[in-house]
Amino acid sequence: MKAKRFDPEFKKEIAQLYHSGTRSCADLAEELGVHQNTIYKWAEQYRRDGEHAFPGSGNLQPDEDELRKAQRRIKDLEEEIAILKQAAVYFAKNSR
Repeated sequence: MKAKRFDPEFKKEIAQLYHSGTRSCADLAEELGVHQNTIYKWAEQYRRDGEHAFPGSGNLQPDEDELRKAQRRIKDLEEEIAILKQAAVYFAKNSR
């Protein structure tokens, strides 16, 4: 059985309904045909991340994206340093 997929906007709406207190978790879960833990998970993620919740498959939260870019830049700079060190050794040997 394939899991149901819900788009991020729908999840936000459900989380807002739950947080507003107008609908119970049990009611929402029964209506959507999902487990109550799913509703709790969506509500917690929305509470924690607000409008950045549910970025979607392959997308990252803004801070995660910045971290990944910084890590990539560090790796590139480390590779450049290694190349420059090798060049310095080469030129030091050949300048004698």
